[in-house]
Amino acid sequence: MKLESALVLSQEQVYQDTFLMWLSCPPVAKGGSPGRFVMVHCGDGLDPLLPRPMSFHRFRSERSERQFAILYDVRGRGTQWLSRRRASDELALFGPLGRGFAVDPQAQNLLLVAGGLGVAALVTLADDAVAAGKAVTLLQGARTAAKLFPAHLLPEEVEVVSTTDDGSTGHKGYVTELLPQYLSWADAVFACGPNPMFEAIAAAVRGSGSGLTRRSGKSVQLLMEEHMGCGTGVCYGCAVFTPKGVRLVCKDGPRFNFREIFR
Repeated sequence: MKLESALVLSQEQVYQDTFLMWLSCPPVAKGGSPGRFVMVHCGDGLDPLLPRPMSFHRFRSERSERQFAILYDVRGRGTQWLSRRRASDELALFGPLGRGFAVDPQAQNLLLVAGGLGVAALVTLADDAVAAGKAVTLLQGARTAAKLFPAHLLPEEVEVVSTTDDGSTGHKGYVTELLPQYLSWADAVFACGPNPMFEAIAAAVRGSGSGLTRRSGKSVQLLMEEHMGCGTGVCYGCAVFTPKGVRLVCKDGPRFNFREIFR
């Protein structure tokens, strides 16, 4: 995988500890799609040593050039360094990597489920779906209102329903508690967030009687988040155990169908 140089076009803090960065790197942007990711080196030298995985958050076209954005939280030294980059700075990165979301052209009602920063990978999927004339509902959950993705940054056609652990806005509780209200409506479900959220989704799907099963042809796609060292399947740092054996999130995923992970 070739290391590329990306030009920082802009950077802003969009909500609490969360930054939006637009980048110019045509070789990487060319193959980017919802659910795929890039590995970004977050430092001037070899410290921190390992790059960070970042989902493609959004795409845009400027003067016939396809550009992309990443959305990330400041959590440690690497992302703190990244948050200090400004327009005209350069980053080293490589990608695109992984399997992205697969949307059936016949699916009209798309349900997106985001836990915390999992929303970063779902926004460009919402953009594409709205542009294709599909109905989109986004269920997003966070610890508190300050950690929710601002609804006004989404296409106005997207229905946004929010939950918070502390009840500071929307439904008080976990985002998966709202799933039973929407599963029968959805033709397909796309989710990104922590693994406990996926387990709750699996339980909701099994008990819903919604028809979201292998037999119906409807899909539930999970975009898994794991720590990654290389992003290419060499280090096995992102290995997960599935009913069919060990799978690597970076290479076999990060998108998995529901039945690949849960029986």
